[in-house]
Amino acid sequence: MQSRQRIGEWIESDRIQRVIIALILINAIVLGLETSPAVMAQWGSWLVPLDRLILAVFVVEIGLKLYARGPAFFRSGWNVFDFLVVAIALIPASGPLAVLRVLRVLRVLRLMSTVPQLRFVVEALLRAIPGIAWIAVLMLILFYVFSVVATGLFGARFPEWFGSVWASMYTLFQIMTLESWSMGIVRPVMAEFPYAWLFFVPFILVATFTMLNLFIGIIVNTMQALHEAGQERELAELERVVQRDTTQMEAELRAVRDEVRALRELLAARRPSDLPSDGSL
Repeated sequence: MQSRQRIGEWIESDRIQRVIIALILINAIVLGLETSPAVMAQWGSWLVPLDRLILAVFVVEIGLKLYARGPAFFRSGWNVFDFLVVAIALIPASGPLAVLRVLRVLRVLRLMSTVPQLRFVVEALLRAIPGIAWIAVLMLILFYVFSVVATGLFGARFPEWFGSVWASMYTLFQIMTLESWSMGIVRPVMAEFPYAWLFFVPFILVATFTMLNLFIGIIVNTMQALHEAGQERELAELERVVQRDTTQMEAELRAVRDEVRALRELLAARRPSDLPSDGSL
């Protein structure tokens, strides 16, 4: 049991994790170089063994974590993520599953589980999903309303862009991203309908600026809540440590007082005449 604990502490130590981070970055560069035929023709004999060596290190790391933690290893979502990423990299390069070999690049995503700052951002994004989902529902409703209106206003003249509700939704999505929205879509429409800007400008203000700020607000609020929760956990842990030390100190003081009392009683029993008149030692 102690050996497992020592192995777990060693494999998760800062020094080893820094080595793992460096290997992940090197592996990312290697995977990128392997996509170049010219580089592979010249350096492939070095890059392929290096990629396999780094993968072997990752497998050993996961194996040691499994040995150290046992079934508790799978209780952490980050450990499961690391396990799946490494397992995908072990898929054979031939056969029906060979196409999944391209997923080896997912090993780069292990940075998210290894670097605490990236892990914090990902956790904040995951916690923000419920709020983002409701904003997405609101956006869908707005898109549907604006699409129906756009189809009724501009569908007859511009059927390619606004001929149906679905075509209008796609066109409005393009306008929301501000990709060629003015010269590509809005100005041609305004050439036929001069007051079309009364429709498009409010749509851009609502869909692009307001909704985007709502997404950012949800994510920032979630990150702030996680940060405060982390601070509260650290404060609670500090208070627990202080309480433990205080309790231990009080116990030691009581033991010292008991020893002093026992020593006084012993001295009083043996040499009562030598004790000070005021009763102090």
